[in-house]
Amino acid sequence: MKKDVKTLLKDNTMLIVLVLVFVFFTITTKGMMFQPMQFNALITQNAYVFILACGMLMCMLTGGNIDLSCGSFVCLIGAIGGYLMIIKGMNTGVSIALLLLVGVVYGCVLGYLVAYVEIPPWIATLAGYLAFRGLGTQILSSNSSTGSLAPFPQSFLDIFAGKVFSTKLGELNMPCMIVGIVACLLVVFLNFRSRAARLKKGYEADSFAWMLGKTVLLDAVILLFTWKLAMSGGIPTVLIWVAVIVLLYSFITGKTTIGRHFYVVGGNREAARLSGIDTRRVMFLAYLNMAVITVITSFAVLSKVQAANSTLGTNYEMDAISACVVGGVSAYGGAGTVPGMLIGALLIGVINLGMSLMNIDANFQKVVKGIVLLGAVAFDIISKQKSK
Repeated sequence: MKKDVKTLLKDNTMLIVLVLVFVFFTITTKGMMFQPMQFNALITQNAYVFILACGMLMCMLTGGNIDLSCGSFVCLIGAIGGYLMIIKGMNTGVSIALLLLVGVVYGCVLGYLVAYVEIPPWIATLAGYLAFRGLGTQILSSNSSTGSLAPFPQSFLDIFAGKVFSTKLGELNMPCMIVGIVACLLVVFLNFRSRAARLKKGYEADSFAWMLGKTVLLDAVILLFTWKLAMSGGIPTVLIWVAVIVLLYSFITGKTTIGRHFYVVGGNREAARLSGIDTRRVMFLAYLNMAVITVITSFAVLSKVQAANSTLGTNYEMDAISACVVGGVSAYGGAGTVPGMLIGALLIGVINLGMSLMNIDANFQKVVKGIVLLGAVAFDIISKQKSK
């Protein structure tokens, strides 16, 4: 039993840390952290972390590779989007399609340089980190005396901002609660179906009591979260985007052949090549995917701030990397899950929100996040050394 508890604590370390950090900020902010509006802010202010970290996860799985250019690319996409929709008055749908095309083109170029020219990813993306913010700033300053383009068309904002079935603050939003209840029932169904499938195939599975307890706890968290969102006016539109993207990447990494290839390449690239996997194609897809997901992140960010400026996307790449590493994605590649990354992103979001509510200096916030990141990497390395 002692070994089981030890394993349980080890497997859920970051989840326990997330709960403790949330409780800490709830106490230090005198309950402000637990208010409905803060649950809403946790999603809307940190949506970029959840979305961008999904793309970063795929890069890191290939061998600990990262993309340093994504934050600056958000700035460039914002500048181009502002030019198309505000200066030129271009149709929203056409503008979105063109911006996605820019992402695909950049992703293909970057993927080719990394996979086929074999330029180290951090060097290839460092070039984008330096160039894209300068190019984006130049576009903004050439088309605006203030260096900022606003406002974006309402048709664009409606796609990524606002709330679903919006109600007044403090009034219970029933559609939101219904969604929460349906999500709880879905969790019950999926958890027990997965357990039954493992038992049927003769695989090791959690005990019924443990599965029941885990399901009840998860459902309680979902109901609490949806209740808080229901009291804050409804489900943020960006939460739907985040949920769809997270579920999609969870399916890709867990249920598809190409998803498994990412793990194999990250675990041992030469062995993957010898087994018939096109390792260059996997690397190419990782960075093509990263560029496209960065464009989608830009849409969410632009809808929130409703303006394009030169500071857009600053340090986003660091938050995405931190979310992955803190969530258990190996710095060496080949290991990591979307649920783990989601916990890491939530922890980064809670830290950002909690320190903002406490009016902690922005520079010290960076110190705290740096310590958290270093601690997560150290924990990962020490755990692997002990397992050997």
